Amino acid sequence: MTQTVVDQLGSIIEVPLSPQRIISLVPSQTELLFDLGLGDRVVGITKFCIHPSDWFKSKTRIGGTKKVNYDAVRSLNPDLIIGNKEENTIEDIELLRTIAPVWMSDVNSYDDALSMIHSVGEITNTLPLARRLIDQIEAAFQELETFNENTNLRVRYLIWKDPYFQVGKSTFIDAMITKIGWVNICKDARYPEWQLTQDAMDVLLLSSEPYPFKEEDVQVLNLKFPNVKIAIVDGELFSWYGSRMRLAPNYFKKLIDQFTG
Repeated sequence: MTQTVVDQLGSIIEVPLSPQRIISLVPSQTELLFDLGLGDRVVGITKFCIHPSDWFKSKTRIGGTKKVNYDAVRSLNPDLIIGNKEENTIEDIELLRTIAPVWMSDVNSYDDALSMIHSVGEITNTLPLARRLIDQIEAAFQELETFNENTNLRVRYLIWKDPYFQVGKSTFIDAMITKIGWVNICKDARYPEWQLTQDAMDVLLLSSEPYPFKEEDVQVLNLKFPNVKIAIVDGELFSWYGSRMRLAPNYFKKLIDQFTG
């Protein structure tokens, strides 16, 4: 038997009532599937799905998020593929739809992330666990809101080097910056290039992913911006929508102490 569901792109798809052979194309959503107790039902992941480590070692890898191995996918005989608008390419998704139903997320805000978790719980028949995760995430972020009364630090967040690319509006990372109580100094949408302009910036955050910034990068930028606090931050806790969001508020509290203490 099947169920008719609508994904976050508005696509209407038919999926089994309880999918048994799931492939995940997104690292953060792979971790969510693990936390929803779907160990035996997830048959394929990408080479970037590093959490949980046991799955990274044991599950069949079907290529990367941007370059899927169709033959590997087909050999696994999936009955559900879970992807994401930003992480995966249109070309890959169109081809994968000829193999199995594909449910797509589109996460650009805190509420989008919670909606994604709820929907994945529905389509995998694990809704009670999904609701529990959502409750844990909401409670953790409510504590963060109480912890951080009003810092309003002006922040720039970098995700790439040569050239530098920063995080702008309409992104999940921007939503996390706002949840901390800070102000994202980049007002452009998505991920515009940054020309190392001198502006009213209090803090410059260098992400650990997708580009792995190092301490030498901090030193170089410190010479350019001696009055700005610069630090490397955990990119997973800023950008992984899913069950990892439970861990983010405690990490954000440490950053608040670091920059305001």
